[in-house]
Amino acid sequence: MGHYDDLADSKFETGFPTRETSISLRNELVFQRAVQSYLWSLPAINIWAMKEGSESTFGAGYNVLPIWQNRIDAKTLVTTPNFDVVYAMGYLDLDKYGPLVVEAPAGVQGIFDDFWQRPIVGPTIEGHTWKGDVGLAGPDAGSGATYVLLPPGYSGPEPAEGYIYRSRTNNVFLFWRAFFADPADLSPAVNRIESTVIYPLGQKDGALPMQFPRASGVECNMLFPQDGTYFEMLDRFIQSEAVDPYDLDLRGFLHTLGIEKGKAFDPTPDDRELLDKAARTAFKMSKVTVTSLLALEPGGTYYPNQPWVNTFAGENAEFQSSGTFTNLEQRGAFFTAAYSNSPGMVVNIVDKGAKYPATMKDSEGNWLDGGNSYSLHLPPDLPAALFWSVALYDSVTASGLDNGQPFPSVNTMDKPTINPDGSHDIYFGPTKPNAADETNWLRTLPGKGYFVILRLYGPGKPFFDQTWTPGDLEPIR
Repeated sequence: MGHYDDLADSKFETGFPTRETSISLRNELVFQRAVQSYLWSLPAINIWAMKEGSESTFGAGYNVLPIWQNRIDAKTLVTTPNFDVVYAMGYLDLDKYGPLVVEAPAGVQGIFDDFWQRPIVGPTIEGHTWKGDVGLAGPDAGSGATYVLLPPGYSGPEPAEGYIYRSRTNNVFLFWRAFFADPADLSPAVNRIESTVIYPLGQKDGALPMQFPRASGVECNMLFPQDGTYFEMLDRFIQSEAVDPYDLDLRGFLHTLGIEKGKAFDPTPDDRELLDKAARTAFKMSKVTVTSLLALEPGGTYYPNQPWVNTFAGENAEFQSSGTFTNLEQRGAFFTAAYSNSPGMVVNIVDKGAKYPATMKDSEGNWLDGGNSYSLHLPPDLPAALFWSVALYDSVTASGLDNGQPFPSVNTMDKPTINPDGSHDIYFGPTKPNAADETNWLRTLPGKGYFVILRLYGPGKPFFDQTWTPGDLEPIR
């Protein structure tokens, strides 16, 4: 506790701080506020990094919607992507273009999040207020519909048609997921996404033509920084965004760092070094929330005495299921390792939405080690009405584990080898274990830790009542 002892024992003379005390405690204040600013802003900078990475690679504009036409793979660096659907992700600037209309295609599972990754509030229909969800889990129930996105403080005429969603930020994240039945033919899913049309309100005839850049196999870094450049990115976000009264206190933390809307961010060399150390510390703290703190939260694990963690315990997309506070451990754990957020992802509805149990440990409580081999038993009748998958992620960046296989995942559509009783065994290891074959083995990398996500799309009743539970990762010796 030496460092904390030094702070507590800082010298004051005749009731005033010495010069050394003023310098050390001021630096400590900057460091602490920088660490907390990093953790607080993770939802925003996670998505802002995605926007900058995407736009530098594929172009910018409301009409640009990159499609991972052959599925996303480990060459796209982004937190916990789903390798087993067809993705499209766009970034809509309501400050630059004004209200935007999105003609959403039929058959997608989509999300509108603001740039704090809060589900955007939509209409109230028959007593239910829709938030964020579009398509299969949204008000159109997958039939396709027109949505209108209004910017913060919009005071114009109320649009006459479409579902109205009111954003609290200038920027909006549009996220489509399209399912497929045959991994060898993804064209139906791609074609569905390509029927998306986006244009400024009232300007459909003069809108820019839609562009659907092909993103599969293109190297693209969409990860947020782990060092002091995080605060440079945070400044770009602050300069671009509307000021929400909800954020004023925490923006005060940024003011201490020299980040303020309308002013240049120009830290001294000493402060820049301090911010770099704060960012590197905060990033590691964010990982500790995942590895060590999340499981201690109420509902933080899915099953008694098993290490499958649940970020969305409480079924609340704002991480406020307690009713008295925001659970910052859940929030930090999710946004350091994932993006996109909506009620459809978190609520417990049989055969709807999805669930994402994740584990970083084996059955003996040890961290998963890429140099070791493991097996995972999935009992018969997996409760997933749409599909299930098992995927691997880098323990540090949370991007897909670049293991040399086409995709670091196994899914229903791949038709992995099935046991006579209808169960599945999935194998992990740097070389193929003797009991595995090419359909049910995921390669790992010696010297690199990883974690596993079991995705259940359309989770069934046996998942919720726990009459069906997955096994743990069992070491193979």
